[in-house]
Amino acid sequence: MSDSSTLPPARLRPEAELARDALSAPVLARAARLARWAGPDTRVDAGGGLVEEQLPAAAGQLGLSGDDAAAYASEAWRIAVDTGLVEITDEEAGTVAAGEDLALLTGSPQDVLGVWLTALEAVLADAGVPDLDDLVDAMAEGGEVDLSSLDWDPDAEAEFLDGVLGNLYLLTVGEEGPGDAPVPLPALAASMIVPSDMGEPSNEVLEQVSDAMMRLDDQFRLLEPVGLVEYQPVDEALMADADEEPAAPVDEADVTRYGMVRLTPLGLYGLRARLLDAGFDAPAVGDLADKGADALLDGTAPFPPAAAHAETELWLAGRGPLDAARELLAAARGSDPGAPLRRLRCQQALSLVGAEAEPALREVLDDAELGGLARVWLTEQGAADVPAPPQEMVFWLTIDTVAAQLAAEGNSEELRALVEGLARQHSGFFDTVWRVEHPATPDVLEAMGRLHPDKKIAKEARKAAFKARSQQGG
Repeated sequence: MSDSSTLPPARLRPEAELARDALSAPVLARAARLARWAGPDTRVDAGGGLVEEQLPAAAGQLGLSGDDAAAYASEAWRIAVDTGLVEITDEEAGTVAAGEDLALLTGSPQDVLGVWLTALEAVLADAGVPDLDDLVDAMAEGGEVDLSSLDWDPDAEAEFLDGVLGNLYLLTVGEEGPGDAPVPLPALAASMIVPSDMGEPSNEVLEQVSDAMMRLDDQFRLLEPVGLVEYQPVDEALMADADEEPAAPVDEADVTRYGMVRLTPLGLYGLRARLLDAGFDAPAVGDLADKGADALLDGTAPFPPAAAHAETELWLAGRGPLDAARELLAAARGSDPGAPLRRLRCQQALSLVGAEAEPALREVLDDAELGGLARVWLTEQGAADVPAPPQEMVFWLTIDTVAAQLAAEGNSEELRALVEGLARQHSGFFDTVWRVEHPATPDVLEAMGRLHPDKKIAKEARKAAFKARSQQGG
């Protein structure tokens, strides 16, 4: 993703709800519990970790038992230190005290989410590190880790995980994606490895996808306890030795056996915050609710239809119908390249406004840019005495509508059908339409020439485009 691109808007839960999710996420909940447990007798080693003798007591405080209890307690303590919930007061003596940020967990939702985001960064950093056993095996004689022997590039690993999470974010917020439904792990791995123009992946590429799946399986197991994702791990039977029998019969066609992952509402919030920090334009539904109509129409221009609808509803909720309609119509004017799409978004917004807005639409009936739009709205509302539009207004509105559709969708099937319908309904359409004084007339006619399946009509459109461009001096 380019950092200049606008992503589809995220639909975020209220911050109070997200803060509750953050406080109940095991990683932050355990770190907070240990921060409150720590006292004058708590000791840490030179790296800030709990000394080994205190790990059993910390594990007990967390209600942990078993072989991994000490490791989980050690991890929770490190998160407490990394997030500022615990402060090391004397490095030589190894003494600690409650950190200033511990109070934030009983503060505002924004305070809580700020601490959680710090915890998330710590866990993401851990997720990019190879298995600890591999690190130990790879220790060089001097006691330092030989990264080359691990075939591990920290920057590349972090970039790969960021890319996977970015794709998961896009799938979650995009209207064509699964939304709240889980995504198969193989699909996520393939999205980073298989070129989009590759037909049947080679065995080498499939092996890379398989290796990436195994890495992601480990990483998502780490990311689930911080509340970023809900994760169904890869079936252990798939990772058994080839000569071993699976523990139970399994359905080979069941893709869920290969891992399923979905962003939680908290995870959506967290990834959006990271994208914003990285310079992406990552809007959220509701961002424009307190802005002017110009910001609404420009801001929703690149949005998918459902997201634009949701954003517009929130914007209208804070305004009276008549004032909102007047503000929208004023913002829809203009002859710049973005104006047709603004007017389309204005028309869509006005469709959500009731009959109380009628006076605002009647005020612009004689406006060259808005008169056609106003007549459409009044007719759809069943208003009486709607004047018939002059022919030049009909043709101007036609060009404006096609220009808006081109900007919104490109060469879509819907636009192709619209183009065919226009040429069919109006005899001599191209003999007249090239004269329309609209900045987009040449471009629209060229597009009609590309899109129309009938070669004869397409040629007429291209000739009309040439005439229009000559008339405009371009």
